[in-house]
Amino acid sequence: MNIVPDKNLSTGFALAMFGTLLFSLKSIFIKFLYLEGLDADEVLVFRMAISLPIYIFILIWLLRQRKYSAQMGLSVTTKIFLLGFIGYYLASILDLKSLELISAQLERLGLFTYPFMVALLGFLFFKEPLTRRLVFSLVITYAGLWVVMGQEVAISGEAAILGTLLVLGSALSFAFYVLFSKRYIKQLGSLLFTCMAMISSCIFGLVHGAIVLDVPALSISFNAWVWLLLLVFFSTVIPSFMMVEAIHRVGPAQTGVVGMLGPIFTIVLAIFLLDEPFTIQLVIGVVLMMFGVASLLRDQAK
Repeated sequence: MNIVPDKNLSTGFALAMFGTLLFSLKSIFIKFLYLEGLDADEVLVFRMAISLPIYIFILIWLLRQRKYSAQMGLSVTTKIFLLGFIGYYLASILDLKSLELISAQLERLGLFTYPFMVALLGFLFFKEPLTRRLVFSLVITYAGLWVVMGQEVAISGEAAILGTLLVLGSALSFAFYVLFSKRYIKQLGSLLFTCMAMISSCIFGLVHGAIVLDVPALSISFNAWVWLLLLVFFSTVIPSFMMVEAIHRVGPAQTGVVGMLGPIFTIVLAIFLLDEPFTIQLVIGVVLMMFGVASLLRDQAK
């Protein structure tokens, strides 16, 4: 008997794969921007400023389809804008600040812990059960993160501890976004929801810039503009739609399995492009974290 492949699933997994790869480039682009003299606040503001018109254009195109107006009341719009603040603006600034202090490798591994935070938040807010497998997975994963952080503390000092706390704060913000956005993605569709959430984050990012930066006095090199454009298009706009659509097509657990490739992509790129160290501590930490997250996702898939 011939089995016809599910095109919806195939497309979903392909989107998850390429979205994960593009998101993995984010840390690399940001590190190159820091080498060009920009700091976290400047990268955030320019990233948001370039992204905003793109999302507005897509939003206008979607609204012209005339099938969303009845679903977009003030209450829904306000909640999505709040999710955009938490899941993209707050998560982004914490992540960018962490990359000023830690390696791209440790940053990506720190973000990789967000599935556990989703599970813990689900327990706190929705009384979802904490299974033995979840607790075991959590201990193993954070043990792996501790090993990698210990390596960086030995190299960079206590700044690595602060950087790790910042990236864990970023992961927690994104976990809130993932957990509370599901109903709105189902209600509005992934494209419209993503546009609204990203427009919200861009607006907050521009307000942030107006408060902390002297924008007219900034001087941006040609190379920095190149890295900014690559960051916006290939590690912000395109994968933001890819990953939300992948979750819609194949579910969060399966998308999370594919997302396990993300740290591997980033680590390899960081070693070859940024000359970050490849050590036995890194290998041990990554193996522990991969095992822990895989165990969690297996539990969620049941």
